[in-house]
Amino acid sequence: MKTYAGPPSDHFDGTSFFDPDGAPPKGLRQMLRWQFGSGRQRPRWPVRAPSPYADQPPQRVEGGRLRLSFVGHASWLIQTAGLNILVDPVWSERASPVSFAGPKRVNDPGIAFAHLPPVDVVLVSHGHYDHLDLATLSKLARRFAPRVVTPLGNDLTMRSADSAIRAEGFDWGDRVVLGDGVAATLVATRHWSARGLFDRNKALWASFVLETPAGKIYLVCDSGYGSGVHFRRVREAHGPLRAALLPIGAYEPRWFMRDMHMNPEDAVKALADCGAEVALAHHHGTFRLTDEAIDAPVEALAAALDAARLPHDKFVVLRPGQVFELK
Repeated sequence: MKTYAGPPSDHFDGTSFFDPDGAPPKGLRQMLRWQFGSGRQRPRWPVRAPSPYADQPPQRVEGGRLRLSFVGHASWLIQTAGLNILVDPVWSERASPVSFAGPKRVNDPGIAFAHLPPVDVVLVSHGHYDHLDLATLSKLARRFAPRVVTPLGNDLTMRSADSAIRAEGFDWGDRVVLGDGVAATLVATRHWSARGLFDRNKALWASFVLETPAGKIYLVCDSGYGSGVHFRRVREAHGPLRAALLPIGAYEPRWFMRDMHMNPEDAVKALADCGAEVALAHHHGTFRLTDEAIDAPVEALAAALDAARLPHDKFVVLRPGQVFELK
């Protein structure tokens, strides 16, 4: 497998990427302890948990309006300034390297693939299978030939699998102009990346700050909380933020997931740190990746907001197919 090669930096040692303010991912021994250790509690998920909503978005949203459609898990369609942007698009049935095993979705995408408007740009945050879905990217390439913006190394993964995917790799701090009045800046996030046993951290991971006529949107597709420094730095460098997309799921057991995935309490702290006017929750309720119950993230988010004395409309939970708009 071809991997990124470039000069060393403060987060690349010449071979692998790392987060100076993060923590290395857990190793095989810890993975086995989680999967097979005694005392594991794993509430059952339903085979299907369909959303009652389905979006059929307009072809374009012009001017200063911004329309966010929740596709499911970490996938979003963002429409603004006449531009259609997909974030971490996954339309496959499984978040897995194979089609016959691995986490299977319990609800359909909130937008049927046939109902997508012309897709201009795709933002892919990192290489994990629930975020970088080669089958979906190939379908998008054949239908729309969108520009794909992704952290360093993931572009090689995409183009190696399908040369039609127009992938471009960028580093933390790079600002990429996407259209008139729209740009994305890749920012550090507390996570890691791998697609197999031998490519751990060979590709970079990132969050995005999206500049739009409606204001700046902070797109956090996967992240641990740590000390909160990543979120405070975004506020200092890119604030004020109109909205933040923050993950609230895939967090149990905490001893294993804490460094790389926020729980709802962490997400509420991240919202305070980044200073966004409103947060939209995601990364829950579609693929079973960890040990919490399917409804636990939403219930825990409500409790965390109450504990922080914040109104529930400060951190909005959508079902796949629901829409949130900013002006």
